[in-house]
Amino acid sequence: MQLNLKNPLIFFDLETTGVNLAKDRIIEISFIKVHPNGKEELKTRRINPGMPIPPESTAIHGITDEEVKNCPTFKEIAKSLAAQIEGCDLAGFNSNRFDIPMLAEEFLRADVDIDLNRRKFVDVQTIFHKMEQRTLVAAYKFYCGKDLEKAHTAEADTQATYEVLKAQLDRYPELQNDINYLSQYSSFNNNVDFAGRIIYNEKKEEMINFGKYKGQLVTEVLKNDPSYYAWIMNGDFTLNTKKVFTEIKLRGFNSK
Repeated sequence: MQLNLKNPLIFFDLETTGVNLAKDRIIEISFIKVHPNGKEELKTRRINPGMPIPPESTAIHGITDEEVKNCPTFKEIAKSLAAQIEGCDLAGFNSNRFDIPMLAEEFLRADVDIDLNRRKFVDVQTIFHKMEQRTLVAAYKFYCGKDLEKAHTAEADTQATYEVLKAQLDRYPELQNDINYLSQYSSFNNNVDFAGRIIYNEKKEEMINFGKYKGQLVTEVLKNDPSYYAWIMNGDFTLNTKKVFTEIKLRGFNSK
């Protein structure tokens, strides 16, 4: 089934030095840009992360320090990458929990101003888990009837994710071929920051989603415990999470 698109949709996958959003870095990005007319563009870039790639990560994706030492840094390609995804919605496999927060973090580190909150996000893994409870390799086999060769390479995983979403739309008539619907359906909650440390409640108020203040309004916590903001700023949180806390704190000052 061809996707019903109003905006171009980018399926993408990242290979990284690890899974810590605040500390790890992207070493490969691959994406398929699908246009509303059905035209497809595939691009893959290797990136020098500026840090050693742990052996346990190389064991998964096969990328070594030697292979990326002469590649550009993310900062060097950030502006051109931002231009390529401008006006596009984004899709991936486990992308809402990892790939999108990691990508947003890299853009912030590179000082490139791109508002990913304006995009629609479709997480094919969430659709899959709600329907069948499997992994990407099993999803590809289940929906497409093929074995996923070269799994854990960004390009293979990106291509498989694109094919799986189209097959999901063919298999489940209750799934609407509409990016707004798929974005809402594949979202676990209403995240304010990409890491999900802050979420919206039913009244669209920002609420803390972790730790001792979980379930409490951010504005109330910042008011009642002034040291909490400093703890966040000095803690091992993503730049995006710190940015959101700062925006809420400044909004409180401006309303006085």
